[in-house]
Amino acid sequence: MADSPDDALEQAIEELFYPHEMVPFVNWDEFSGAKPAVVLTGVVTGLSFVTGLSNLSQTTVLLEGPLAPVMPAAELFARFAGVLGAFILGLVTFGLQRRKRLAFRVALLVLPVLALLPLTTLQTTDIPLFLVLCVTYPLLLWNRHRFDKSIDLSPLQIASLFSIVGVVVYGTMGAYGLREQFIDVNGWGDAIYYVIVTIATVGYGDITPVTPVAKWFSLSIILFGTGAFTVAVGALLGPAIESRMAAAFGNMTAEELSLLEDHVVVLGYGEVTESLLQSLDGETDLVVVTSDSDVASSLDSEGINVLTGDPTDEEVLEDAGLDIARGAVVGSDDDATDVLSVIAAKNVAPDVRVVAGANSQKHVEKLISVGADRVINPHQIGGRLLGASILDEEAELALTDVFEEDDA
Repeated sequence: MADSPDDALEQAIEELFYPHEMVPFVNWDEFSGAKPAVVLTGVVTGLSFVTGLSNLSQTTVLLEGPLAPVMPAAELFARFAGVLGAFILGLVTFGLQRRKRLAFRVALLVLPVLALLPLTTLQTTDIPLFLVLCVTYPLLLWNRHRFDKSIDLSPLQIASLFSIVGVVVYGTMGAYGLREQFIDVNGWGDAIYYVIVTIATVGYGDITPVTPVAKWFSLSIILFGTGAFTVAVGALLGPAIESRMAAAFGNMTAEELSLLEDHVVVLGYGEVTESLLQSLDGETDLVVVTSDSDVASSLDSEGINVLTGDPTDEEVLEDAGLDIARGAVVGSDDDATDVLSVIAAKNVAPDVRVVAGANSQKHVEKLISVGADRVINPHQIGGRLLGASILDEEAELALTDVFEEDDA
């Protein structure tokens, strides 16, 4: 037996004012989630730099911690661990913000090593660093599943990194092998020091080649090292700068566009596009092509792929990968623009399926005549739904169920 309207009303009031599920007074995820873990890692970075700078500025570093007697090279560790750890953690924090798995793993290695610093010196200024470390490390472990994104490097980036490693190995082995032809190269440590200083073009002058062979070898390190470093900087930082600039204008980068395949291209942005994006979200990759930079920036902030450009321009559609797309949806608020978009889409990819939304019934035939495979008039569908709703309650429920299933 169905509930009466009064029973349904009483049940609704009871659920509203006396909910069965308790509403938490404090949202603990704001204090124990991934974001607080990243913030605390940044705090550790700052405290580590301050502590390391303090130890470097002192004439003598006091080693009063329990680990000082057993720590190898305790004074050297106390002087440099803080600053070096801060530089590493700075990069780690940047990676954690982007939920990178590699940054999480590096943090798990660096933080315990950094915790040895207060246990070695046991100075008053080291106590805040140790306390924050004790909170940060368990919090990172608790949120380990949040840092699950891999670092995708292009072949050029991988090659540039290997080139730097190759130059360092080449220079170190060569400097050690020619150590008799250098001043003050007495071991592997001196050879590595010489190579790094040479590649960085610092040139302190403490190690000097004294034979023509050693001088030519030094020149080769300078040429190979600066070249590899320059290429690496361009390969590694270039895409990041390009992505930042593209995001500011709500636009996809060329690298991101090259990864598209079997996606849906949405030409134009109008009233029906928002619900369209919601219905297709999670079902397939999407690229919205719009000439409105404000709309593009807004969609990009929502995580939607956007290409800022004219949807009637064939070159823009080629950049959007229309020829390898699953299909195209034309749905701006201007039927004249939509007609041109359909023509451009068919010129670029004659076999791609094009579905268009007509703003006026009189333009349906025009969109079909220029090549649209299917034309839908949202206003006509809405009118029929209104008519069915007022005349036939069962039809209204059936149509409502369909829309609710789509929303779910």
